[in-house]
Amino acid sequence: MKRLKKIWSVGWRVGLCVLLLAWIFHSIFMREGKTAAESQGIHWDQMSRGEQWHKAWTAGPHELWRTVCLLSPVSMVAAVLLSFVALMLGVIRWRMVLEVQGLGLPFMRATEISFVSQFFNTFLLGSTGGDLIKAYYAARETHHKKTEAVTTVFVDRLIGLWSMLLFAAVMMVPNFNLIMKYKWFWAPSLLILALFVVLTAVLFVAFWGGISKRWPLARSYLRRIPKGALLEQSLDSCRQFGKQKMFLLQSALLSVALNVVWVLQAIVLAGGMGLKVSSVALYLVVPIVFCISALPITPSGLGVRENLFVQMLAVSEIAVPAPAALSLSLLAYAASLFWSVVGGFVYMGRKEKDHLDEVTKTEGE
Repeated sequence: MKRLKKIWSVGWRVGLCVLLLAWIFHSIFMREGKTAAESQGIHWDQMSRGEQWHKAWTAGPHELWRTVCLLSPVSMVAAVLLSFVALMLGVIRWRMVLEVQGLGLPFMRATEISFVSQFFNTFLLGSTGGDLIKAYYAARETHHKKTEAVTTVFVDRLIGLWSMLLFAAVMMVPNFNLIMKYKWFWAPSLLILALFVVLTAVLFVAFWGGISKRWPLARSYLRRIPKGALLEQSLDSCRQFGKQKMFLLQSALLSVALNVVWVLQAIVLAGGMGLKVSSVALYLVVPIVFCISALPITPSGLGVRENLFVQMLAVSEIAVPAPAALSLSLLAYAASLFWSVVGGFVYMGRKEKDHLDEVTKTEGE
């Protein structure tokens, strides 16, 4: 039964990912097929559905590839380097989180683990991903403080997502007219604001608490639920972050810098393809897309990210053609994928020495 649940959990996400990608590719190819048919003097409406689809999937991929080929090699190299910078900023932030818990980890070792984590986050599904790798090795290399190690992964994710939501919320101000005019902006913006409020509440409760002070029996109820003692220990670990006065500010500023790097990557790629896209708009679009695609909907956010990029950049004020917007999303993913491949080589080179097989084979533990 447990195995069937896992298969279902993975299966529906993969299925949704394929469906979303197929839908956005088909929609774009149909437009390109119609344009190609009309340029040849063929009336699109007089073609059968099968002929339309054949034309679309013949002309569409060619047009998409032509758009991708417009990117200059220098821009792609710059995008890959910016992905590396973002990865390093993530390493620095994670080490800051570890240090609060007294879990010292050398920079090179943290970088190595982060590369492997990047590999697992990109290629694998479920709980055997990068977060498990990070938690496992933080515990394994720091006197097996397992609860504290898992807490650092949770807090690192929490601060990263909260900072990105805050960044997106701030960038809504200069893009207010754009948000009010198009549903593909105001609907995601409302979702971002709602997530920001919820995550702020979670952050406050995790770092500073207050529930058990108002309701003293809350702790006793917490201990009664499954894994309650572990949750209580995790909450006590989280309180250490609230006691460090400058921790949240420093880690949030580092996260903002990381967000700026991701936006710069999109700007570089857009410029490399010769697209004239408002940088102010991209400072809103990129964090919104990243925040929503970070939700556990599809593997690596594939499909969700591409649809959002295409729909948001297609509005008349930005007017990026659908093939170009799709190419922009896929190229940004490819730049990140490069370092995932590097992480795969690191994993293959060290899995026996570091017993990385243990963590991937004993998920239940």
